[in-house]
Amino acid sequence: MSKSSAGELAREQEYVADLYGRLDVLRERTRARLDDVLAQGASGTHQNRSERDSFAGMYAQRLSRLWAVEAGLCFGRLDHADDSRLYIGRIGLSDDEQQRLLIDWRAPVAQPFYRATPAAPMGVTRRRHLYTRGRTVTGIDDDLLDLDRLADADRASLNGEAALLAALTEKRTGRMRDIVATIQAEQDRIIRGDLSGVLVVQGGPGTGKTVVALHRAAYLLYTYRERLERRGVLILGPNPTFLRYIEQVLPSLGETDVLLSSVGDLYPGVTGRRTETPEAAALKGAARMADVVAAAVRERQRVPRTPVEIRLDRFTLTLDRRTLESAQTKAVRSRRPHNQARAVFVRHLLTALTRQAARHLGRGMLDEADFAELREDLRTEEPVRLALNRLWPYLTPQQLLIGLFTSAERMSRAGLSARDSRTLLRVPPAPGEDWWSVADVPLLDEAAELLGDIDEGVLRAARRAEQEREERIAYAREVLELTGLADVMDAERFAERQQADEVYLTTAERAARDRTWAFGHVIVDEAQELSEMAWRMVMRRCPSRSMTLVGDIAQTGSAAGAASWGHVLDPYVGGRWREERLTVNYRTPAELMGVAARVLELVGPDLKAPESVRETGERPWALRAGDLGQVGTVVREEIVEGGRLVVIVPASELPEVGKAVAGAVPGAAAGPGPATLDAPVAVLSVADAKGLEFDSVIVVNPGRILAESSRGPSDLYVALTRATGRLGVVHTGPLPAVLGDLETRGGPDGPDADGPSPPAETRRSR
Repeated sequence: MSKSSAGELAREQEYVADLYGRLDVLRERTRARLDDVLAQGASGTHQNRSERDSFAGMYAQRLSRLWAVEAGLCFGRLDHADDSRLYIGRIGLSDDEQQRLLIDWRAPVAQPFYRATPAAPMGVTRRRHLYTRGRTVTGIDDDLLDLDRLADADRASLNGEAALLAALTEKRTGRMRDIVATIQAEQDRIIRGDLSGVLVVQGGPGTGKTVVALHRAAYLLYTYRERLERRGVLILGPNPTFLRYIEQVLPSLGETDVLLSSVGDLYPGVTGRRTETPEAAALKGAARMADVVAAAVRERQRVPRTPVEIRLDRFTLTLDRRTLESAQTKAVRSRRPHNQARAVFVRHLLTALTRQAARHLGRGMLDEADFAELREDLRTEEPVRLALNRLWPYLTPQQLLIGLFTSAERMSRAGLSARDSRTLLRVPPAPGEDWWSVADVPLLDEAAELLGDIDEGVLRAARRAEQEREERIAYAREVLELTGLADVMDAERFAERQQADEVYLTTAERAARDRTWAFGHVIVDEAQELSEMAWRMVMRRCPSRSMTLVGDIAQTGSAAGAASWGHVLDPYVGGRWREERLTVNYRTPAELMGVAARVLELVGPDLKAPESVRETGERPWALRAGDLGQVGTVVREEIVEGGRLVVIVPASELPEVGKAVAGAVPGAAAGPGPATLDAPVAVLSVADAKGLEFDSVIVVNPGRILAESSRGPSDLYVALTRATGRLGVVHTGPLPAVLGDLETRGGPDGPDADGPSPPAETRRSR
């Protein structure tokens, strides 16, 4: 690595400043075009309005992308053997003559920036890394790759890892950063893999699985824009905290129209937040629950064994068992979903009832018009409507599952054992209650497939439509009064105008509202955690089976999670999936990974931990405390200026430890959520810490973590591999034998204590 002169730095600053100037011009032009389109208003034909909406959406999306790439617009340069140069950045930029000034990092010609080595320079003589703060170039590092052109001084100082190591030693910020400037060769090969088929990226902790998946999403959108922009890309993460953690990465790479979701949010209108017992989650996640849901639907289609009497004012109509079974058979044979098959069932019974009514009225043979009129009269009779609704009710997925899980009898008829029914039995939801868990969401999706949409022509609520209209007018009246325009503009006309000028929905926004949306590509992070039922839901959203799955079987923590990738994928794609492995740990120092590797042997004796690229000299330690209340004191002493620390605890001890830490450390946050990511100190369970990284980690009571779950060793392995710098263990009971090699630290209540524990800085210097 050769350090560049002040003159070189100034020249690079001039070039980068010109790039930012051109970026500003592009933004201004795009903003002007968007304003011109919006100024057209909602007038014109339907086609005119559709074209306006399309152009407005396109310009708004383009403007969003241009603003998203502000930080680190240009981060590298390639010098080739033919004396040509290419600058590499987040997007492509050209001058007025269409000469390329900045190459998008995803373009094929940018590959040498990530893959060239002195042994295989790919025509590159020098790779330059540009470091910027805001719009200012603050530093330059050169990798000299053509050995034949190197002077002796350059040979002695050659180092191609400067940018990577600088990124690894930076303090964590609470948000994942992109690695676009430091992508390594094994990562780049996976990122640029083909769009088609299912790609599994298997990698241990710290190997960069998540950032590879996100950069792959950006690469695929760039390379296959025409194919993917219309259908969109779905990125599925393990929990909302994780999604908040990664949400800035794709916008920083110029991609703003990707749907980020967790399993608990994937069903429109439902948020799975309720905590489920491990036994219930495992049961609900099992593939056999698909048969249970199907049986629950069939149970709601059963006809009574005795005749059904319908009392009207003038006479009583009767539906005998033969008529009911005939209607049921016709509906089932239609192979329509439950709510659509209802029309077949009702039509058959209404015909039978109309013939009966005609006989009661003594009208004999009716012509077609009279028959239709009498049929319509019967259909609107309250007793008839109530009887038909009881026999074959319209059902929403929510109604079906609430009815199932609140009735042991219905669960038994759906095929669940008495023990399973006791595990799942619940009381009906109270108003406003978070009744749904993450494990319920795939079951709702399964039910929706079997039930189908409710016929809006039948159930369209005129009263509801009128109520919504009145609410819009009331809101418009309030806005006009607040703005002083109530005497100038009519509230009703203003409401109609606002409705016509609705916000333009992006592809991601439209996909989030549509349960049946088919994505062009799906990326699943922590894919090993998904249950069999969750995979059924995910596969429905990607009929093309164009998917990227990233995870680590050794880190499976969910009782319903995967034991192998073949078990997950073979039911859907047979053996037609490919696997890539990431083997280098960029996050966890070797000292910490050595501890985790011993725990990994408990998960599986044949499993191998990834190799760490660096050492820090910081030895992991263990301290025995008298009670959990002392954890706060230990945490306070471990805080380092500018760094982020997490306390990872058994789920059962989260409230107590969270309270202790919050009392000792002002600004500390406990539990999942945005506050956890922004706080300098956080307390999380293993499940909520999965996929995240921190400067320092303190694991509390690892013995309980091992015992709390059937996947305890995997959970402890996850907990021990979240740190980029320092690791400590605090325990109130015996330390598991697998952690017996940790450096013992004395404490005021520990068995080896002979006085106060040494100051944090002294301890860290050992």
